[in-house]
Amino acid sequence: MNNEKVLVIIPTYNESGNLKPLTDAVLKTIPTDILVVDDNSPDGTGLIADGLARSEPRIKTLHREKKEGLGKAYAAGFRWALDNGYDFIFEMDCDFSHKPEYLPDFLEKIRDADVVLGSRYVKGGGVENWPLSRKIISLGGSLYARMILGLKIKDLTGGYKCFRRRVLETVDFDNLITGGFGFQIEMTYRAIRLGFKVVETPILFPDRVVGKSKMSRKILFEALLNIWKLRFSKVIPKALPAGK
Repeated sequence: MNNEKVLVIIPTYNESGNLKPLTDAVLKTIPTDILVVDDNSPDGTGLIADGLARSEPRIKTLHREKKEGLGKAYAAGFRWALDNGYDFIFEMDCDFSHKPEYLPDFLEKIRDADVVLGSRYVKGGGVENWPLSRKIISLGGSLYARMILGLKIKDLTGGYKCFRRRVLETVDFDNLITGGFGFQIEMTYRAIRLGFKVVETPILFPDRVVGKSKMSRKILFEALLNIWKLRFSKVIPKALPAGK
């Protein structure tokens, strides 16, 4: 994208079997750098990331002392991205549920948007190899959040995203309301409240093949509870009417 800098942030915790194949696939797909944000994985994922960074200058690493949730990991990555002058910043899981083949489509759509969100629930999107119970929970969670927050975005819990720099510059990462998977809802909600253009692009979302899912009932219910905090928060700013 001309001289604009692109960064893919990949948070990791026990992803030793996925990290190298994923970074290889990403770097073959679009011109980008990669930031691996590792939360002191006991399986040595951080050491693997350091080894990859030594052999490939487009791969960077950021080590955190402990696992504190997806939101704080991404917040650390976003700060790093802003400090290092990136213009387009991706969120991407390390388990191949976010397919690298969609990255070019995100970059095309971000030309006319501020946030591009990979959506399982628009035409052309979907999930693969999910049990019925997981489909119901995911769809129900998105619908629940949409109703409470008054949003039209169909996949509010999705975590495959691309942000323009100017969106992230509006966020006080020390005052995020949610952690875990609720963070995904909060970031989209903040962008829409400030008047940024958020668009959805269809993706197929397969279940992970290697490793163990980080989702739990506790994380899910915490996210659903925090939606009410978002709804009544006075911390999240709102765009002023035109001319004000």
